[in-house]
Amino acid sequence: MDNLTKERRSRIMSKVNTKNTTPELIIRKYLFSHGFRYRVNVRKLPGSPDIVLSKYKTVIFVNGCFWHGHSCRAGRKPQSNKSYWDKKIGDNIIRDHKNIEKLIMLKWKVIVVWQCEINTQVKRKERLEKLINEIKLQ
Repeated sequence: MDNLTKERRSRIMSKVNTKNTTPELIIRKYLFSHGFRYRVNVRKLPGSPDIVLSKYKTVIFVNGCFWHGHSCRAGRKPQSNKSYWDKKIGDNIIRDHKNIEKLIMLKWKVIVVWQCEINTQVKRKERLEKLINEIKLQ
């Protein structure tokens, strides 16, 4: 059961960033420091990917585990207002899959980095090194 009023919960949720999140900034800083140049949130591409590396014809989505329905601990849905969250997150998952399919049809390589993959220093180092390899592989 949610112990906040509906208005308070709404106010809190409205402040959740959709762009320039901490995980995005971490990844962008790492890529830039390794010589990659990119554009962010390119609206001409399906799903407006978080990071676009045109030289490598690669897009990167940096997904929050909760909002995109990841199967990790951080991706658990709330127990209150269950039908709302099931629909909301389910719709996000469907939209994500459609956008990825469209990008693949346009011959873009799609990489998804989950928030939980970079939430500790050890995981972050490992995932970011793997990301570099994923980008460079054609």
